[in-house]
Amino acid sequence: MPEYPDIQLYLHALRPRVVGEVMRKVRIKSPFLLQSVGVRPSEAEGLALVGLRRLGKRIVWEFEGDLRFVFHLMIAGRFQWKPPEAKLPGKLGLAAFDFDQGTLLLTEASSHKRAHLHVVRGDQAVATHDPGGLEVLECSLGQFESALRRENHTLKRWLTDPRVFSGIGNAYSDEILHRAAISPVRLSQKLSAEEVSRLFDAVREVLLEWERRLIEDVAGSWPTKVTAFRPEMAVHGKYGQPCPVCGDPVQRIRYAKNETNYCATCQNDGRLLADRSLSRLLKKDWPRSLEELAELGGGADDSQAD
Repeated sequence: MPEYPDIQLYLHALRPRVVGEVMRKVRIKSPFLLQSVGVRPSEAEGLALVGLRRLGKRIVWEFEGDLRFVFHLMIAGRFQWKPPEAKLPGKLGLAAFDFDQGTLLLTEASSHKRAHLHVVRGDQAVATHDPGGLEVLECSLGQFESALRRENHTLKRWLTDPRVFSGIGNAYSDEILHRAAISPVRLSQKLSAEEVSRLFDAVREVLLEWERRLIEDVAGSWPTKVTAFRPEMAVHGKYGQPCPVCGDPVQRIRYAKNETNYCATCQNDGRLLADRSLSRLLKKDWPRSLEELAELGGGADDSQAD
């Protein structure tokens, strides 16, 4: 699911292409995309798109007057910029938005069509789609600490809750916690003041750093690879590979269809965190340290491979 840096990348690429341009045609292909009633997407035709902004992990299009499009790309939704009147791709195409200078396609590379669009009138209607999470790049340390300590949950869960913090998901929470050198299962109300400050700095550093890197990488072209897995990441998606700080193998905790990646040495004093499936298999033989893991056969376990 696109997170803060990815949404900022899309906004950066979209602004010079569509802001100030008139929407010529809206083509909705997927019956699952439109999640609102009462206002038709075709009502945007003939109107100028005057503004774009982020709302958590959503993208808001502001047309002249009070018409608004609110997009949530979910896990696999992506935008593609094509020549004018481009054809919608067969299985992946959800919608096309035609401007004089080009066509913006909305696609989803998944059999489960979860990306959605709400067409509403007025900013009050837009606000109902805001989960309410704190904007971590706009808040003070005190505001961040207040939100962090509001309830007692693991940091991984709390950082990725859109009602608590805005724009952070699975990928960048891994990078943030590694940068802060804090375990993903530490409890939010148990952190010291120094750890809270370190986490606050890490959140801001990682999100701003990746926003800058992604924008620099496209260099004015259209971003064709918006993904949660990037070679330059420290731990996310790097299970079994060396941590860039200490060189020890990156570990993971798997749950449902997601996983948390972390460095046991940098983030947990060398102790391994219990992985639900593997610890259930090994039971009392579950290794508690990297040394015990190495004795069992190394840093990566074939039964856990994707």
